[in-house]
Amino acid sequence: MHPIFRNKNWFAAYLLLWVTLAGMLAALLHVPGTLRWRETAMLAGPLCLFYAFLCLTPWYVCRQMPLIPANGWRAAISHLSAALLATAMWIALARVIGGALALEGRLDPVIPHLVAVGLLLYLLSVALHYMILAVEASRQAALDAREAELRALKAQVNPHFLFNCLNSITALTTSDPGRARDMCIRLADFLRNTLGLGERESVAWHEELDLAQAYLDVEQVRFGARLNVEVHVDEACAECQVPPLVLQPLIENAVKHGIATLVDGGTIRVESRVHKGFLEVSVENGFDPESPAPRRHGLGLRNVRSRLERRFGPEARFDTGSHDNCFRAEFTVPCRRLP
Repeated sequence: MHPIFRNKNWFAAYLLLWVTLAGMLAALLHVPGTLRWRETAMLAGPLCLFYAFLCLTPWYVCRQMPLIPANGWRAAISHLSAALLATAMWIALARVIGGALALEGRLDPVIPHLVAVGLLLYLLSVALHYMILAVEASRQAALDAREAELRALKAQVNPHFLFNCLNSITALTTSDPGRARDMCIRLADFLRNTLGLGERESVAWHEELDLAQAYLDVEQVRFGARLNVEVHVDEACAECQVPPLVLQPLIENAVKHGIATLVDGGTIRVESRVHKGFLEVSVENGFDPESPAPRRHGLGLRNVRSRLERRFGPEARFDTGSHDNCFRAEFTVPCRRLP
């Protein structure tokens, strides 16, 4: 189907354009002086209505013959032949209308004008269709690139978390098999919960919090009393839409690079609120500044930053910092809710 038929407003605008062209054609046909204004209007109206639909046909040819070097001459010859055929049909219709209006020989002086206009309008429609196809291809390529990048970022986040969990389970299998079994069950629950969300472009904030809690349940088995969590969430945040798995990497970072470095453990504080139409989220944790830095430090944080920037553009803000042996990661994004 031609794209102009997919939208009523576009189709209405297209017809309005041809009404304007009909007025211009009527004025052009009046120039030789052989036809009166009423006659040129009665001739130009049906001609432009006919050509309005005929000039939509290049869409299908343009799709089959993209503008590439291999198709250059073939496309040019095909479109020129189609333009000559369309113009011949345009002139034939003009003579039929002229006969019905009893214009007789007075129509002959305007035929050259009709030939020139017919060829020009058809070739312009060809150029316009190629432009539309180029815009659609560019837009689709941008969407495909964005989706591929988001999938790649998700693929980096999920294995990163899974590897850490498996390492924790391995460490517990010899020292505490019961806790290792419990951790496997909780990890299975977490993966089951994320299975349906992995393909979604966004989730409500309350769903993201539930995923984060499922992750914390896994780590709670490992750390026991060493891991404390404080969550302060504004109820207005519940339906704000965010990319899935943006909070979990921040909490994972707090556990791995913070709580795990402290002999006595510590507290992770999660806060979120809506302020002036923006969702503000922060994750704060203590850490041991003298502990060795683990490998691949900050991968999860970089992924979160990239995903937020690609989803919300310049409206997204992501910051990290430390003060008095306390690390803080926070982000701000527009609070967009589903209708």
